[in-house]
Amino acid sequence: MSLTAGEKEALLQLARSSLRAGVQQQPLPTPETAGKAAGRFWQESGGAFVTLTKGKMLRGCIGLIESTGPLADTIIHMAVAAGIEDSRFPTVRVEEVEDIAIEISILTPLQPVANIQEIRLGQDGVLIRRGPQSGVFLPQVARETGWDLERFLNELCTHKAGLPTRAWEDSSTELYRFSAEVFHE
Repeated sequence: MSLTAGEKEALLQLARSSLRAGVQQQPLPTPETAGKAAGRFWQESGGAFVTLTKGKMLRGCIGLIESTGPLADTIIHMAVAAGIEDSRFPTVRVEEVEDIAIEISILTPLQPVANIQEIRLGQDGVLIRRGPQSGVFLPQVARETGWDLERFLNELCTHKAGLPTRAWEDSSTELYRFSAEVFHE
């Protein structure tokens, strides 16, 4: 999905108003109240992550890899979840909402990985799954950390999926890649 600058701005505004409403325990935006962002994003489905930062510190990040619902609805609920449901961080307070920067990652559909050399580090995000355990790194994680592919996959196993370090080498482990259109305020 290739978004225009206006569409990106509309989705960022939608995420911002959703975060604000969620933190204030107010009604969330709907197609009728969302204004400019209501367009095609209420008809198209897709996975998305919303990442919140304050200064240079991560403040919350939650998303859906795949969604059958409208993309706008996914962004609304992930913005709220990143602010108040990410158990790694304290809940965003009303007085700090305007100090929070928002980044949105719109995801492409998952593609199975047969060989790890298919993974384009810094361009692809990766989902790992074995039984009920799974974890995901967005494409920007490799760019931000500078990890090589092996370290990227080992960290994904241990820190995101709760799997043994080299579980990605096990034939019972599934690997998927995806790309993302990432934009921020």
